[in-house]
Amino acid sequence: MKAVICTAYGPPDVLKLQEVEQPVPKESDLLIQVHASAVHSGDRRLRALDVPAAGKLPMRLVVGWNAPRQPILGVVLAGEVVATGHRVKNFKVGDRVYALTGMRFGGYAEYACIKENKCVQQMPRNASFAEAASLPFGGTTVLHFFRKLNLEQAKTILIYGASGAVGSIAVQIAKQYGLHVTAVCSGRNAELVKRLGADVVVDYTTDGYDTELATYDAVFDASGKVEKRAARQHVKADGAFRSVAGQGVARALKDDLTLLNEWFEAGKIQAVIDTVYPLEEIVAAHRYVDSGQKHGNVIVSVADDHG
Repeated sequence: MKAVICTAYGPPDVLKLQEVEQPVPKESDLLIQVHASAVHSGDRRLRALDVPAAGKLPMRLVVGWNAPRQPILGVVLAGEVVATGHRVKNFKVGDRVYALTGMRFGGYAEYACIKENKCVQQMPRNASFAEAASLPFGGTTVLHFFRKLNLEQAKTILIYGASGAVGSIAVQIAKQYGLHVTAVCSGRNAELVKRLGADVVVDYTTDGYDTELATYDAVFDASGKVEKRAARQHVKADGAFRSVAGQGVARALKDDLTLLNEWFEAGKIQAVIDTVYPLEEIVAAHRYVDSGQKHGNVIVSVADDHG
């Protein structure tokens, strides 16, 4: 099968399209023909070994010294089940599924295996493969951190990085919680974020933008780039702050995918896709994400999307 191999740590050019052996499903595995994946922070951070200097040595010991031991990146995938292990009970050949593979990666290939008890689920009936691939990373991340924010009594939320892969779905999920949403993003993405449901949009590229912000029941940094002390100044005395950076790894749950399905099928959330690149242009896809100019998700088309 065709797969993109991360041959070393470094810039996007270390990614090479090669022919490799197709995986064989074990007894509890699904073998999935991948139609779409995406370029997310987990992919680019591992590719570039983008961690603080003090973390590079332990990171290499864990994931591989000169290159990732799992060389096929891609933390999400959407596709069709083409074979199952003999112990698989809840999926069958022909099922259209999507999954968050996490540190197992594997999405940048024509086929991938995943255990049925991991974060894999039937994809929304009305979603294309590209749309399905845009949901699990941001969706499960947001649901994890929103649980930490204890939003049951909250009425207002401030979301930094509201136009990114995590932030764009955070705005939509916050509206499902019934929250008044103040969103921070660049001015060029303001109309997009308003369409997603933000009640107030603040352009961080304008001088003194911070003075436009009040205090909120919850503050969520969806980008991981905000200075935490500055962000915490906007949290009410009995409120809470969470960031995707430095506050633990988001725990992805199968039930989260079920909830995302329900919302998507009901039209309550939508996929936010910036660009779709074919697998053969994976270097360009990573280069674009590295530029910091994207909004929403950058999708990698692995096979023709038939709907």
